[in-house]
Amino acid sequence: MLVLGAALAAPLVDRALRGEEQVQRALDLSLVETWEITDRLHTDGDVTYPQDPPAGGAHAPVWLACGVYDEPVREENAVHDLEHGTVWITHDPDLSADDVEELAAQLPDNGILSPREGLPSPVVVTVWGAQLQLDGAHDARLGLFLEEYGDGHTAPELGVTCHGGTPDPQGRVPGEGVDA
Repeated sequence: MLVLGAALAAPLVDRALRGEEQVQRALDLSLVETWEITDRLHTDGDVTYPQDPPAGGAHAPVWLACGVYDEPVREENAVHDLEHGTVWITHDPDLSADDVEELAAQLPDNGILSPREGLPSPVVVTVWGAQLQLDGAHDARLGLFLEEYGDGHTAPELGVTCHGGTPDPQGRVPGEGVDA
């Protein structure tokens, strides 16, 4: 009888331990990826970045205005924002409206939120040289990442913001035409 009780209890104990492991994972920034990025050149051309979404590198001379975008943004402009210390939160375009609202509520003033096709996870939060893949809008690690990296300290131009950038998701400057 004792053996039967132990056999029935073992899966419950195992599930409880795994549950605790998941809770610990949710409160851990050990999965943050970091890179040493030294290229800060301005370019009007398209750039192929080694990270997805990019976490820094050569970028457009014009940055994006802070805010929530409902369409994908041009990555070369968003990378310029990262150079300014901006937080860029990207999400799967199929994320529910409620989840997008949740992300928007957590977006710092110096932040950009945009959908992005082909992400490695439902939500990815990025600053210059650091990135974390999240399980979704309610992943507790987002708050931890923002607390740790949201002040822009990894950015080459610390203290500059995304305010004053172009509001066009494709990076065009008003009045300059499509080739800006």
